[in-house]
Amino acid sequence: MLLKLTIFLPLFSFVISGILSRIAEKNFADKFAQVFSTALLMVSAICALVIFFDVHHNHFSENITLISFISSGDFLANWSLKLDSLTAIMLVVVTLISALVHLYSISYMHEDKSIARFMSYLSLFTFFMLALVTADNFVQLFFGWEGVGVASYLLIGFWFKKPSANAAAIKAFIVNRIGDFGLVLAIAMIYLTFGSVEYEKVFAAANAGTTIDIICILLFIGAMGKSAQIGLHVWLADAMEGPTPVSALIHAATMVTAGVFLVARCSPLFELSEIALTTVTLVGATTALFAATIAITQNDIKKIIAYSTCSQLGYMFFACGISAYSAAIFHLATHAFFKALLFLGAGSVIHAMHHEQDIQKMGGIWKKIPITYAMMWIGSLALAGFPPFAGFYSKDVILEAAFMSHNPVGKLAFVMGISAAFLTAFYSWRLLFVAFHGKTRTGKHTFNHIHESPLSMLIPLFVLAFGSIFAGIFGDKIFHMVSAEGNFFDGAIFVAKANRNLLEEIHHAPFLVKILPLIVGIAAIVLAYVFYIKKTDLPQKLANSLRPLYRLSLNKWYFDEIYEIALVAPTKKLGDFFWRIIDIKFVDSIPNGAANFCKIMSARVSKLQSGYLYNYAMWMVFGLIVIVFFLISSFKQIGIF
Repeated sequence: MLLKLTIFLPLFSFVISGILSRIAEKNFADKFAQVFSTALLMVSAICALVIFFDVHHNHFSENITLISFISSGDFLANWSLKLDSLTAIMLVVVTLISALVHLYSISYMHEDKSIARFMSYLSLFTFFMLALVTADNFVQLFFGWEGVGVASYLLIGFWFKKPSANAAAIKAFIVNRIGDFGLVLAIAMIYLTFGSVEYEKVFAAANAGTTIDIICILLFIGAMGKSAQIGLHVWLADAMEGPTPVSALIHAATMVTAGVFLVARCSPLFELSEIALTTVTLVGATTALFAATIAITQNDIKKIIAYSTCSQLGYMFFACGISAYSAAIFHLATHAFFKALLFLGAGSVIHAMHHEQDIQKMGGIWKKIPITYAMMWIGSLALAGFPPFAGFYSKDVILEAAFMSHNPVGKLAFVMGISAAFLTAFYSWRLLFVAFHGKTRTGKHTFNHIHESPLSMLIPLFVLAFGSIFAGIFGDKIFHMVSAEGNFFDGAIFVAKANRNLLEEIHHAPFLVKILPLIVGIAAIVLAYVFYIKKTDLPQKLANSLRPLYRLSLNKWYFDEIYEIALVAPTKKLGDFFWRIIDIKFVDSIPNGAANFCKIMSARVSKLQSGYLYNYAMWMVFGLIVIVFFLISSFKQIGIF
């Protein structure tokens, strides 16, 4: 019962809030939707917490079949709720972050003209994400997968009268469709190979081979789209056009983590494919470093955090690639707290700065919003992996596992991960120093009116700050991250025998490997302090001396420009050709030609209607002659004449 409530309360919230946004008086609909949806999501989060601790203490898993979802011939896919330790942690992450985002949105969106619609979209997104993580088969997973895609389109483009928001929503939708095509092909191959789409049946029948390699690669392509890995990452930063609560919900705890969840859920398949694991490791490590190199030069406060999300997802993927799935999910959970904290903290800054997002137009504001400032420090310390904050426990175990891994590219992933850790600390403190310290670079009127956010926005920050500090400590104890035996995810995640002792082997990692993340983090913070507090002219001098590299980072490695030239522009030209030449001149010529022929013939026939009696008599005589001639010919054929 608790599991059903957890999943369907957000759906109920969506229906009621959505209906009210259409039929009720605006003020009533807005206030009711805010209170009603937030209350239901909080109940859902409480239910999820109860389920999580029940699963942790009793170590059980179950499947609850609700309905026959799709039945056609031999094909059967039920809508079933799969509950195990992997589902349990995802339920907590999704519902808790969503409940806090709903609460935060009450004040953040209070001036918007479509509050009820916004709250209903948040709830819809949450429902689809819960449907995804509780699926017990690939079809139900795909239902949730596409559902969050549709909901994210609605949320990113929520301000649909703003052209940039519409463009960002379309871009996110199209890029994700590319990844989703890989997932569709993977599901089709799974059914054709195993005759089923149920996880348990597929995992039990799977054997190593070329088919599994292809299936895993296709599954990972789907994950790359949702989780914004290099090549399919271009939608993530543009999605910041949506309201800030959307950024926190989609890009901290839910949609972007769906790809990591998919790989972890399909660990029995990936463990059979060394090619797939190596691919996941390389792509994840490359993304971790690549996204960090972009974040160091961005000036939009939300886009800096967005590229940070992209980078941290890279860590999670290369953890999966080295078979440290538990570490990946652990980092997914801790990351949800401190990344949501950073996004909502950024929203508090934007709210205080009257919707200004450029950190170069801020400065000297920490005394005006000291609580938000403290929250941003906590989030940044957790992101950089400083003890005892959450990121220290989850990110460090990934780096140590990469170093000790038997994967052929594990050491490379470690080097790239350490490099990304240095850049992470640097861009985090660049944001803090530029936005909050130094002389103000905003107008006097704006600066004088900067104020702290209301309590309904600060309470979610306090909860997330608590999670950012203590989630790593509690998670390390609950998940038993350093032990293969008795691991919280034992039974939900499969690890091949050769990789099963990896989490225990990190005990034997060299001391330098253990402290290196902390060393590079401190070094990066010191460097950021020198650049943006002590010697503020140094960044510009360095940018001028390294102009090509600076431009490469500032322009996001020119991925958008390359895609525009190589894909978007040719596609538009091809579409224009098919429209103007094929469609108008060839396809339309058939019905248009027929219409013109009928028009011409009707004009000529109409001339027969002269209005003169002798013309009509002539045609009647002519018709009678034709009929008589026809009858005589017919009689001759049958021998009457």
